[in-house]
Amino acid sequence: MRNRVAFASLLAGIALAAGAVQVHAQAREEGQLLMATQILEELSATPDTFIPDRLLDRAYAIAVVPDVTKVAFIAGGRRGSGAMVVRDKNGRFSNPVFISLTGGSIGWQAGVQSTDVVLVFTTRTGVEGITGGKVTLGADASVAAGPVGRQASVATDSNFSAEVYSYSRNRGLFAGIALDGSVLSIDRSSNAEFYRKPGVTATDIMDGSVTTTDSSAQRFLAAINTSTGGNTTAASAPVAGAPAAAAAPVAPAPSGAAQTYPMADPQPGTEPK
Repeated sequence: MRNRVAFASLLAGIALAAGAVQVHAQAREEGQLLMATQILEELSATPDTFIPDRLLDRAYAIAVVPDVTKVAFIAGGRRGSGAMVVRDKNGRFSNPVFISLTGGSIGWQAGVQSTDVVLVFTTRTGVEGITGGKVTLGADASVAAGPVGRQASVATDSNFSAEVYSYSRNRGLFAGIALDGSVLSIDRSSNAEFYRKPGVTATDIMDGSVTTTDSSAQRFLAAINTSTGGNTTAASAPVAGAPAAAAAPVAPAPSGAAQTYPMADPQPGTEPK
């Protein structure tokens, strides 16, 4: 009898420990989303030193990676974890997909040990690459240091041909950053922990097959929506027992404004005819 009680207690202890590990892991992802949200909110409050409206309004996807850290002084590299959202054909942003950013020290600002990174994707190509596991910036998708300022011209590269524009913020300063050679990859373990679904894929999250009502995810989506002009409705999970809401129609762009849909722009950064 005592052996049975001891065995039952052992199983209960293991279950509690496993639950505690899961809660801790999910708290880590929630923390990443909250930090990413804070970055967007702080940058939105300083429009003169933020990403140009023209670029954000036509962004196909946006990734925010807080606290990318330089891991060595000489032959080192950098690493950080964050989240990315992708628009669907109706212009709605997906729930966040957790990602990691790694790369060599080339292009790292002198003396900087950590920085917040924001990536703006202007075409479908780069995002399709990362859903397969990873994408190397500068090789699989062209990347350029992004221009700064709400009204700034997207003219960092002369032909407006970059598929990804990259930014960094450190010591209160926000500017474009060279990230050629950096690898952006799907953080499968974080996605599985946050969505509580082992084996969940980035595609499952991006196409809405897997959703969440987590408040940290909704705050991040709200910050993304505000940063992109509030012209789209952030994706959200349906509430249990509630009738499914019809998709909100996308309003046509005013005359002379940047046409944001479809998002796969053959000439990213240029005004459509």
